[in-house]
Amino acid sequence: MRLYVGNLPFKATEGHIQDFFAASGVAVDAVTVVRDKFTGEARGFGFVDINDSAAGDAAIQACNGRDLMGRTLVINEARPMTPNGGGERRSSPGGDRRGSGSGGFRSDRRPRS
Repeated sequence: MRLYVGNLPFKATEGHIQDFFAASGVAVDAVTVVRDKFTGEARGFGFVDINDSAAGDAAIQACNGRDLMGRTLVINEARPMTPNGGGERRSSPGGDRRGSGSGGFRSDRRPRS
């Protein structure tokens, strides 16, 4: 079972989260803190894998709403990713704004002489 762990402190590491669950009597198989791909800084959420679904449900009951490093954690069962849901640029109701002529580079302009 995979658990979503939200509202994580930005300084929290995988070790902090593993220790947090262990203090509640829950053994976890893996911990992943989601990080920004450019800066490497934590994004404030992560995932915990627990081998047994009954232990996962017990972990949600025991740990959801508890404090870690001054922040109240939100813990629930992770939902599967949806297609096109992860950071893909969507056009606005007014259409695509690229090429509108308001600033930026336009390929149809001739260079100045």
